Parts: sequence; structure tokens; C-alpha cells
Amino acid sequence: MRIIPAIDIIGGKCVRLTKGDYDTKKIYNENPLEVAKQFEDSGIEYLHLVDLDGAKASHVVNYRVLELLASKTSLKIDFGGGLKTDNDLHVAFNSGARQITGGSIAVKDSDTFKGWLETYGSEKIILGADCYPNETGGTIAVSGWQERSNQEVIPFVKSYQKKGIKYVICTDISKDGMLEGPALTLYKNILEACTNSSARQSIKLIASGGVSNIDDVIALKELGCEGIIIGKALYENRIQLKDLARYI
Repeated sequence: MRIIPAIDIIGGKCVRLTKGDYDTKKIYNENPLEVAKQFEDSGIEYLHLVDLDGAKASHVVNYRVLELLASKTSLKIDFGGGLKTDNDLHVAFNSGARQITGGSIAVKDSDTFKGWLETYGSEKIILGADCYPNETGGTIAVSGWQERSNQEVIPFVKSYQKKGIKYVICTDISKDGMLEGPALTLYKNILEACTNSSARQSIKLIASGGVSNIDDVIALKELGCEGIIIGKALYENRIQLKDLARYI
């Protein structure tokens, strides 16, 4: 299982939100490169970089931060937030992203998103499937989690699995930043629903949100998640980077 620390950017600074609420912004470091270097020095290979300004503005904003981190570290960066057009995608890849995550675009403009998948391939395009929970799983959120769509998370993921998507990042928004444990049931249901289907390939599910301690990491590994994104638990020292050494 891949360990993928998260850096969320507002105004060029490293921040965290709670449940995606921009009013809960907490700045952890004004220098994202410093944070990325700490991850790299601990043996981390991957980074989840989110342009929160871009997610709100519906176009890439903090590409200079991506460019800086990609050029000054060896981290393999997946980048999301504000990717809406072919030009946004070009900016992200030209700035050093190894992969991009498309969430809102996959809901609002599926033709464009499918075009990206066909052009760049399933190794470079990640489906973002962040949701507000309900009794059937959850409804997909869009526009930096500021809006709810009418799409249910499991059918949404399965529909793109049939189109060839390989990597899926899923966040139960009610868990995000709460440090109360991840959405194990949701992930279990997604993995079960997307196994032995008529799709071209199995999905690689990346869990995000709610991770609070090393036991959560172990539980997600046992569940079969391909990767785990960790944010606030690292910044609040609930998990030490040395504790993750066995997974790196």
C-alpha cells in the first residue's frame, strides 16, 4: 500500500480544512517546499497536492507551487483542484505533475474527462470520487466540495471503471479533517462492487480522510486499499513519519 501525504494549498501556503469548509482553514506552514522536503527526507515517494484556490475558482491557480515542488524534490506528485479544461491539464503536466485527479470535471463534463483518459491513459488520470455520505453510500461532491451532485458514488465509480479508469481517490467528506477514523464501510462496499465486474480492469482505490492513527493505516491495508492519503494526522503529530517506515 502506498503512503501518500497531502499538501493542500491556499494562497501558496500549506493548509488543512475540516470537512472541506474554507472557513476552517488552518495554516500549518507558509513554505510548502519545506513540508515536501520533510516527506522526501523520510523516504516518502508520493505526494497528493491540492490547489484549493483552483478548486474554488474552477481553474488552476497554484501551479507555481506544483512547479517548485516537482523541480526541487523527487516526489511523484498527483495534482488536483481546478482542472476543468485541456489547458489546465497541460499546465499541470508541464508544471511537473505525474498524475492528475479529476472530480468535478468527471461529473459536469464527462466527455472532456473521458477524452483525457483516452489521451493520457489510465496511469496518469485519477478519478476523484469524494462524497457526502448517505444510506446507499454517498452523493458525489463538486466545485471544491461546495456543491452536491445527484450522482451516487458506487455507480459513478463503476461507470468510469467500465471506461478504463484505474485509480480512484475517494473521501467521505464527513470524515475529512475530523481525526475520527476513515470510512471503512464505504471503501469496503466500493471495492466489493468493483470486483469481478465486466470492467476492463480492477480499480486501485486510494482512501482519503479521517485517518487518525497507525491502526487506521493497518485497517485500510487489510481492506485492500492500494493507497492512503494522510493529511491532518501528520500535521497534528497523531502519526509520525517514522511510524510509516514499514509501508514506505
